[in-house]
This record gives sequence, C-alpha cells and structure tokens, in this order.
Amino acid sequence: MPRWKALPEELDPQVGEFTGQLRRLVDRSGLSVATVADRTGYSKTSWERYLNGRLLPPLRAVVALAETTGAQPAHLTTLWELAERAWSRAEMRQDVTMEAISVAQARAALGELDTDTAQTGPGQKAAKTAAKAGEGAKAGAAAPDGPPAQEGFPHAPSSADFPEWQAAAAPAPAPPVARRARRGRTAVFAAGAVGALLVAGGAVLLLKPSAGPPKKVSAAAAPAAAPSAQPTLPTGVRCTGDGCVGKDPEKMGCGGTHATTSSRGVAGRSVIEVRYSAVCHTAWARISRAARGDQATISAGGHSATAQAERAGDAYTPMVAVSGDPAKVAACQTTMAGAKSCARPVPATPAGGQATRTVR
Repeated sequence: MPRWKALPEELDPQVGEFTGQLRRLVDRSGLSVATVADRTGYSKTSWERYLNGRLLPPLRAVVALAETTGAQPAHLTTLWELAERAWSRAEMRQDVTMEAISVAQARAALGELDTDTAQTGPGQKAAKTAAKAGEGAKAGAAAPDGPPAQEGFPHAPSSADFPEWQAAAAPAPAPPVARRARRGRTAVFAAGAVGALLVAGGAVLLLKPSAGPPKKVSAAAAPAAAPSAQPTLPTGVRCTGDGCVGKDPEKMGCGGTHATTSSRGVAGRSVIEVRYSAVCHTAWARISRAARGDQATISAGGHSATAQAERAGDAYTPMVAVSGDPAKVAACQTTMAGAKSCARPVPATPAGGQATRTVR
C-alpha cells in the first residue's frame, strides 16, 4: 500500500511540485509524519493535510521541516513562494466564480419581480374594472323593455298559448316622458363607462409613464427566472452566513481553498490568525505553535467563539458570521500567563491575494 495518497486532480501544477518536494524530503529522512509533527511544532493532522495537497503550509512550517530533514531552507522557500502565488490565483478564480453566481441570482430575482408587476399592475386592474363597467352599460342599453325571461322553466305557458290573454295583458304604449327617461338613463350609463376608461388610462400613465405592453414570458424561460430559495454553494460547502455560527469550519467545508488569512498577529513563536471564507461569509480564529492552555478568541456581528490549544499547540475556534469587511473582525490570543496579543489586517500582495494562505 503506497505511503502517500494521490494528489487532487484540480491542484495547480506548481503547488503539486512543491507538495511532491515535501514528500521526498520526508521519505529521504526516514521520519514518520508523527515524528515530523513533534520536531516541527505543527500537529500531525496539519502535516497530513500539507503532504496530501489539501492545504498550503505556512512558511514557518516549511522552514522547520527543512531544519528537521537537513535541507536548504532557501531552496524550499523559493518553491513555497511560487506555490503560494499559484494558490492565491486559484482563490481569486474561486471568488470571481462566486461573484458571478451571486450576480446571476440577483438578475434572475429582479427579472421575476418585473414580470409579476407587469402582469398584475394596478393600471391593468383599473382598466379591467372600467371595461366591465362599459360592458354592463351596453347590456343595460340593449335590453328590451318587457318582463324578464323565465329562466329555469323552458316549458312554462306563455301568452302565445292563450291568444285571448294577449288583448287583456297587452301593455299600454309608454308615454313620451317615460321613453325620454329611459334614454336619459342609457346616456348616463354610457357617460359613466367612458369616464371610468379615462380615469383608468390616466392612472396607467401616472404610475408607469414609459412602460410598454407587458412582456410575454415563454413557458421555457419561466423556470429559469424563478429565484432559488437558497444560494448555490460549491460542492462540499454545507452552510453560509448565520447558518454556520458555532459550527466547525472543516466539517462544514468552509476551510481549505475556500478560506484566506485576513489578519495575523505574532507573540513569540506562536501565531494568531483570522481565517475568512468568502463562500460561507464566516470567520474563525486559529492559533499555531502555542503553549498548551493558550486561548484564541474571535468576535464579529454580536457573536464570539473561543478555542484552547492542546498539547500539539494548534487550535481553531467555531465560526462567526461576517457581513462586512473581514479585516475588522477581532481575534486575540491569551496565554496561560495572561499576556494578550491580537491579529492585525494582512496587507495585500502584488499578486492580488493575502500575504499567506495557510491552514483551515
């Protein structure tokens, strides 16, 4: 059974070359991963991620491995710098992809809103009401003067069956005044219908002066415009925003290539970092090479989390939600002796990424 797992297919060639060099140094020294962890001060779990291409090790870990295996630190540092630039480019491509997804979702949501407004706008409702009023007026004007038809009784007797009734029941001719009154009512109904149509047209012009006829949405395009209930997340990412608060970033898929270091602080040989995930919109604090019992604390958006270093000296806190600038997230380390050091924002490199992309 081979000692090392196959590197991920999507890994950048320069990162793959650097990882292969680290493996050769460990093989040549004859040391186990656990021994390398003890001698370098980084945990066994971290080195397994480094040597399997899942995470890029920090520069201090690379220098410590060179000293442990007897290699030249300068040569390893050169390869690490190339791998770090490639890692940053991969993260930038990931950020651009997520931004494109967010823009597409926003456009789809706005397109659906415009379609609904055009189909059920207040101007259309008013026009429909006015049209119904006009139809009612025309029906009233065209209705003949006489008794209503006997609906529901098609076989009921009528005056045609009894001729002698016709002479007795024939209505007297309506006086001229009554006929003029009926014509006046018809004119009033017609004028009311015309007035309603004018009011409806004015309302449409006031509400949407430049709106054209409602656009027809084809049946094939309708499903594509429907906004999704939740944002589309990359494979392996299981939460975002407030849904990640208090959860482990590794288990939720927010670490690895989805995370960057936004702030960092150094106290002696230990390091405190703020890890930020643009995909999950969360951050967490990480300490490395710390003494057992040292604590890392992070706070943002009304949430806070704490983690305590174990024997290996590494620890990271649960996640907190971040809605603004990740550089404003506060993370501090408190030693067992009571000394406190906090992380400071990391300046951007010429490559466009953070100064260091490290673990978790």
